[in-house]
Amino acid sequence: MDLSSRFTRRDFVKSAAATAGAATLGGTLAACGSGGSGGSSSGTITLNYWDYFVSQAPWVDNEIKLFEKAHPNIKIKKTTQLNSSYANLYALAVKSKNTPDVAMIPPQPNFNIQVADGWFLPVDKWAASWKAEFPEGTFHEGNNVFNGKTYSAPISSAAPWLQIYVHNKIFRDAGLVNSDGSVKLPKTWDDVTHFSEAITKKSGGQVYGLGFGNSGGSLFQWFTHVFTLGAGAVGGGYTMDYRVGKYTYATDRNYADFITLMKEWKTKGYMYPNAVSVSDEVSRAYFERGKFGMTIGGVWNQAEWSQHNFTDYSLTTLISPTETPKGYFPTSPGGTLWAIPAATKHPEESWLWFNWLYSVDAGKRWTQQFNEDLSAFPQNNDPAQIKFKPFAQFVGLADLAKPAPDPNIRNPETAHVEVQAVKPNLDDVIAGYYTGQIKDLQAALSDIQARMQKAQDDGVKTAQQKGYKVSPNDYIFTDWDPTKPYITKPASS
Repeated sequence: MDLSSRFTRRDFVKSAAATAGAATLGGTLAACGSGGSGGSSSGTITLNYWDYFVSQAPWVDNEIKLFEKAHPNIKIKKTTQLNSSYANLYALAVKSKNTPDVAMIPPQPNFNIQVADGWFLPVDKWAASWKAEFPEGTFHEGNNVFNGKTYSAPISSAAPWLQIYVHNKIFRDAGLVNSDGSVKLPKTWDDVTHFSEAITKKSGGQVYGLGFGNSGGSLFQWFTHVFTLGAGAVGGGYTMDYRVGKYTYATDRNYADFITLMKEWKTKGYMYPNAVSVSDEVSRAYFERGKFGMTIGGVWNQAEWSQHNFTDYSLTTLISPTETPKGYFPTSPGGTLWAIPAATKHPEESWLWFNWLYSVDAGKRWTQQFNEDLSAFPQNNDPAQIKFKPFAQFVGLADLAKPAPDPNIRNPETAHVEVQAVKPNLDDVIAGYYTGQIKDLQAALSDIQARMQKAQDDGVKTAQQKGYKVSPNDYIFTDWDPTKPYITKPASS
């Protein structure tokens, strides 16, 4: 998966995890919602709005309340769709000409295809001053701009989207504290090993050092991402190494070293033994109840724990073999979330709501009041303005994410390279080794590396056959130093 694509992995797992936790969070989901828009005899216009936010719903509801107060002649009818079926529901709405007025962009097909098929309106007629508020580089061709026309924008800026969470009480009980009484946070692979050993031994085996839930898949890749980026495996769990334009799961020994270490944690009894059979949602509850001292997840976990009045935890990320990382969470400018469907009967009013959602003030509430994520506007991301300590810690991790090469900026036509999903994927391979079903890890990594590379190469070839000027060389950035920010420039510049 290319993190320069429209949806970052952070966005995807965040929405997916939120949907999985809907019952716990009390979210009201609609399996389908009416599209179109309407008015009334009083002159009030009703805009239909679709999203798949669940844990983020309180922020949306508050923005609706504020927007309707500022615009008394416009009402917002919100429909929260299931994340897992959103793409299909939206495609059906397009087919039946029953789309909403403002909507989250479906994850499939690629956004450029949706735009080419006429699903959404460009916003340029309204957007000159609006675009100027965003940081430089936010809007670029092949991401949220197509053929010079702007369609969307990000709500969040890039951050380390995965974190290691530490249960403070368990760490204190195990004596893992600093001289000032604060809990020690792991920085290296050895730290995680030693802390896990201390927790497991101190509790007499009643509490495990680490725990997670992988019944729905992807958690093995999460761990791999957090633990290999700083080791210098700059593709992490999801992308190729852009220094060479290839996947390196088998040729970069950091992958095998970490996956082997993770299995050792299991063998030594440091890992919660049922991790493969329970869900991520269940594992979050177990962490809250003190069954293990460390787990992995994202900032989306915090809303659920806060609802349960569990706040005694800390967080960190980018765990490396050495204290000084050799790489960071890769980020890229751009991003999208909402767009205005082309079939809206009220484009002017839809723009007002679209503009409101993307405003600096809404972004400030997104970050500082509702603690959802970093804002797209840097001025909103001051940890000192965050009252909730764990979220302030998350905001403080922003420096561990750095701009990385983006083929889409250098050559916007790479947006037309569609890479087919590979199955079994990397997560399946790691799970197979972790459970003992796969004996030869190196052979398995060589196989997944070859299949991932073939899918990438096939995507490039298919795009070339369609007439797009793309090449494998578009993915090679030989001048990239992963310890420093990399600013990708268009090839024509």
